[in-house]
Amino acid sequence: MVLVLLVFWLVACSDRFLVIDQPQKADVIIVLAGETDKRPARGLELLREGLASKVVLDVPGDARVYHTTYVELAQKWAASSPQSPAITVCPIHGLSTKAEAIESAACARNAGAHSILLVTSDYHTRRARSVFRNQLKDMPTNVAAAYDPTQFGDGWWRHRQWAKTNVDEWLRLIWWEFVDRWVS
Repeated sequence: MVLVLLVFWLVACSDRFLVIDQPQKADVIIVLAGETDKRPARGLELLREGLASKVVLDVPGDARVYHTTYVELAQKWAASSPQSPAITVCPIHGLSTKAEAIESAACARNAGAHSILLVTSDYHTRRARSVFRNQLKDMPTNVAAAYDPTQFGDGWWRHRQWAKTNVDEWLRLIWWEFVDRWVS
């Protein structure tokens, strides 16, 4: 009965449990691949605030849109930014946060990083931090949330998209904690 109540409480409080927004100073900001509006904007905001001197922008390395690769688009976007000298585009080929942690760590190390500030979607922050800390034990990792009210928010059960995002993230978090974390 206690376990059932605990599970019910965790699900009801998903918006507070899943989201961690604790940006702290680091050597590099890594903006995780995926969403391409809120995450990069949050990364540049943290750069302007002086929380790191460099941004590594993870970008799907194999993805294309209308004969242009995502990497090419990201490089053009970065070059047009006033902070362009501080931005590095890092092609990512893995399809999981675990694979991305390993690939982006190489880009972070090339940028001279010994500590990381992750930027990802708010609902993904708990799992992303856990994955990076597990995979990169030698690199202290903190996380900052990029909020997107079209995807997730307080009272997640009141909006269909938020509910879908919540269920999906819980499934991924459970898979990470009970399976993927233990597989090398």
